[in-house]
Amino acid sequence: MMNYEGNKGDLLIKEAVYRIDGKTAKLDLVTDELLKPNGICFSHDYKKLYVVDTGRPGGIKVWDVVDEKKLQQGREFASMRLKTNEREMVGGTDGVRADVDGNIWASAGWGGSGFDGVHIFAPDGQRIGQIILPETASNICFGGPKRNRLFITASQSLYAVYVETQGAHIA
Repeated sequence: MMNYEGNKGDLLIKEAVYRIDGKTAKLDLVTDELLKPNGICFSHDYKKLYVVDTGRPGGIKVWDVVDEKKLQQGREFASMRLKTNEREMVGGTDGVRADVDGNIWASAGWGGSGFDGVHIFAPDGQRIGQIILPETASNICFGGPKRNRLFITASQSLYAVYVETQGAHIA
């Protein structure tokens, strides 16, 4: 979300993450540590908040959620750099979701063949899998009656694949 602040006719654009209190509608800044905050999700147990920093190279940051309202100990969770025996690929991410096992699924793009698609990270941030697509993936969502079907929006297509886990949250 962007915050516009004026100063004697000058416009300062500050991108940040805010929390809206569901009972009072009060808006609170929770972090402004990211360059371009975009995709956001909670861990399966709501104890961590993951936020994508969109762009190249992109990455995912994580914070501990304290008292359901505050964030602490912000740190890099995962980098969108992928090293293979032949080369290093650098891309970005937009969409992010958690599964019931605590793994984090992130759309991936702008990295080229062998990178674009979905990257799956273990709770410790290690990449444990990929779904390779022939185009940039922009967002992802678990769906279906058992939340075990992963829907992937891409630059020109919509993909759906059944996975061996379930999405952690409905939204």
